Amino acid sequence: MKNSRKLEVFFDLDHKKSELERINAQLETPEVWNDQQKSRALLQRKKQLEKDLQFEKKLLEKKEEIEVLLELVEEGEELIPDLKKNVEEFEKELQEAELRSLFFDEDDSRNAILTIHPGAGGTESQDWAQMLFRMYLRFAERKGFKTEVIDFQPGEEAGLKSATIRIEGDYAFGLLSQESGVHRLVRISPFDANKRRHTSFAAVFVYPEIEDDVEIEINPDDLKIDTYRASGKGGQHVNRTDSAVRITHLPTGIVVQCQNERSQHQNKATAMKLLKARLYEIEKKRKREKIDKLEDMKSEIAWGNQIRSYVLHPYKMIKDLRTRVETGDVERILDGDLDEFIKASLVMRKKEALAEAKPGKPEESPVQ
Repeated sequence: MKNSRKLEVFFDLDHKKSELERINAQLETPEVWNDQQKSRALLQRKKQLEKDLQFEKKLLEKKEEIEVLLELVEEGEELIPDLKKNVEEFEKELQEAELRSLFFDEDDSRNAILTIHPGAGGTESQDWAQMLFRMYLRFAERKGFKTEVIDFQPGEEAGLKSATIRIEGDYAFGLLSQESGVHRLVRISPFDANKRRHTSFAAVFVYPEIEDDVEIEINPDDLKIDTYRASGKGGQHVNRTDSAVRITHLPTGIVVQCQNERSQHQNKATAMKLLKARLYEIEKKRKREKIDKLEDMKSEIAWGNQIRSYVLHPYKMIKDLRTRVETGDVERILDGDLDEFIKASLVMRKKEALAEAKPGKPEESPVQ
């Protein structure tokens, strides 16, 4: 197959195959099963490597199929429609593969937990928060990800006060982690009788979903647990009982809540999972010696902190303030087509990681 070796090198197949062989060898030793945390981590990594290799194998097979069709087309034009279809599919899968090559953080392959909070501004900001809520649900749908609305607090007149979504899919966190930050909207307010222009802010926070392969110790004495009646959908049973759960982590002030399950026990379990994800993200930032902790952003969801600007009036333009990527097709972006913004941010992240890596010591580079 022509140029297949180039694709294998680009996607680092040799390295992944070697790593998978090493993991399989470790899993065959009885000693590794005595350490549950280590064995879980190895199984998690094995699963991801197998997924990556299977995806890249299909890509190489598609490339080979196109090359065969190219040779056959020379003998008859009736295969041209099949060739075009295969090329379009290959280009789409190649873009996905190129995106995967930008992931290097150990948590990139995890599922994501995404929260949305409106800034100051009442109904205006709450409505903007709901627009973002829809945008991310549509993004997940486009990617074929599964979504679960864990918590949704509606606004008094419109929009939402807060929302939490669990998003399940390959590299869900790696993709959506680039959306953390303040999003700014400029538009003619649909709630202003004088049709004046308003600026609204909403904050998005994304955390990796923590599985059993990561241990987060939480002291029960550090928790304040409250129950209340769920305000969302769920039938009469949900509304008659105090099934919703709110957990406050006293040392950090983090508050998580869940109301979508029917039982208090299930809601508490989900809320604890959210809390572990938040604490894990904070610990990661501490280890990286980042001063601007994620939770500090909540103190001012306003000017100076935004990562992206969405202007709907007097002109239409969405611009990412980190990468300078911009587009006038605002409807497409608000409908969940975020790939160009996310990819540009991932490219910038990888360049920064490579620049921070110590020269002459490639093994210490976070980019594998």
